Amino acid sequence: MTTPSPAEPDRPDLPLPAPAFPPPDRAAFLLDFDGTLVDIAPTPASVKVEEGLVETLTRIRTLCGGALAIVTGRPIAQIDHFLPHVPTAIAGEHGLTLRRSPDAPTEPMMTTPLPEPWIDRAETLVARFAGCALERKQAGLVLHYRSHPEAGPVFEQEILAWLSGQDRFEIHPSKMAWEIRLAGVHKGKAVEALMQAPPFRGRIPVFVGDDVTDRDGVEAARAMGGQGYLIPDDFPTAHAFRAFLAGYGEQS
Repeated sequence: MTTPSPAEPDRPDLPLPAPAFPPPDRAAFLLDFDGTLVDIAPTPASVKVEEGLVETLTRIRTLCGGALAIVTGRPIAQIDHFLPHVPTAIAGEHGLTLRRSPDAPTEPMMTTPLPEPWIDRAETLVARFAGCALERKQAGLVLHYRSHPEAGPVFEQEILAWLSGQDRFEIHPSKMAWEIRLAGVHKGKAVEALMQAPPFRGRIPVFVGDDVTDRDGVEAARAMGGQGYLIPDDFPTAHAFRAFLAGYGEQS
């Protein structure tokens, strides 16, 4: 079992070799949200969109002929809230749902309801630790324990007990959180699905994320002849990545 990522330590934006993104007429950007486009916050609702980010993303979307997507663990509606009218496409809940354009219907990639008893158990479990949070999703849930790191092993043990004897749902570690989601759902499949249709088709995928859940997206982008990057392996911090992104295409 993979252990959850610890809280991200304070670290300076140390210089790393800057990647060479494809030119705008060839690139398709598929970007994670939390920990990449915004800094991790104590709760999902308390994240802040950095000043200038919307303008940067809008400019990149225009430069790349619309080939800008957000690939996130959040539901699509939350990205619409934080980045209204910005990305062309959004893959929500790690690819459980997909919206290929702002006016397109949301496609359910996979659907199976979460057993109601698990939701009741999750609510009871989170209530034991003040400040921990339960995040509900269409076909899953996340237990956040950033305010109580000691709750992490307790959450893991309880969830593993719920999942015993079935294979429809899986437990996944995230940054100071444990997530239950449908088996076989991951960001790599979301990247592959997005790249099948315009304005992404025929372009070079560039995926950037920060968490263990983003590794599938990195691998998918690279397998298609594109580029995949992780923070802090390739950019020291999310802020450093956003600063680099802000300068993309200015010399083109």
